[in-house]
Amino acid sequence: MRANLLILAGTTEATAFANAAAKAGLAGMVSFAGRVERPKRQPLPQRIGGFGGVDGLVAHMRDEQITHLIDATHPFAAQMSRNAVAACAEARVPLIALTRKPWAAQAGDRWTHVPDIAEAVAALDQPAVRIMLAVGRMHLAEFAPNPQHFYLLRLVDPPKDLPPFPDHHVLVSRGPFTETDDLALMHEHRIDLVVSKNAGGSGAYAKIAAARALGLPVIMIDRPAVPDRQEAHSVAQVMDWLRHSGVDLGV
Repeated sequence: MRANLLILAGTTEATAFANAAAKAGLAGMVSFAGRVERPKRQPLPQRIGGFGGVDGLVAHMRDEQITHLIDATHPFAAQMSRNAVAACAEARVPLIALTRKPWAAQAGDRWTHVPDIAEAVAALDQPAVRIMLAVGRMHLAEFAPNPQHFYLLRLVDPPKDLPPFPDHHVLVSRGPFTETDDLALMHEHRIDLVVSKNAGGSGAYAKIAAARALGLPVIMIDRPAVPDRQEAHSVAQVMDWLRHSGVDLGV
C-alpha cells in the first residue's frame, strides 16, 4: 500500500516521526493547530490551522485521500484528539496516537494532583508565594483570580497581551531544558511552588526534577480524558503499526 499520512503535530515526537516518515519515503502532511507562532520546519509539507471540527477533518481526509492518521499532538490537546477519534471512525481511516507516558511521582516528589486548570487556580487561593507557572500562554488569564503571587512564566512565544499579574517575569525560551538550568532559574527567582501540566516526556521534565531536588511542592494538573484509541510511545512502534497495516516501508 502507498500511504498518505496526516500527522497532527505540535510535539517533539511529531517532528521525530515526520523525519522518520520522510526518510522512509512516505508521503504525508504535518498539521499544526497554530498556537505556536514559529513551529519547527518539517521534512514533509505542512499546514497551519484547524479543520473545523469533526466534519471538517473528515472532509479534509477524504479530499486529500489520507490513508492513516497519526495523532502526535500535546497530551492536553484533548479536543483535537477527540475529534480525530470521531473523524477517523466516520471516514474509516486507521488512527494511532504517538503520545508520551505521563510522569509518575518518585521518592522526594511533593505533588498535589488536580484534575484541570480550574482546580489548579483554586489551589492557589492562598497567601502570596513565588510560583513557576508552566501551563503555556493560552491559560495565563485563567490564573488572574490570584494576583497576590509572583509568577515566573516561561513561554515559547511572547504573550500577545500583558499577563494579568502585577508581579511577574516572562522568559521566552524553547526547550528542551536541563535540570541544572532549571535549578539555577528557580534559585534566581526564589521559587516556592511549581504549577505544571503532566505533559510527560523528557523535554519539559527538568522543572519537575529541579523541584524535587529543592524539595518544592508541585501542583500537577492531570491529563484530560480522551476516547479509547490505539497508542504508541515511540516512533519505532508507529512504524511497526504502519508496516502491519500494509504500508510499504521499503524494508
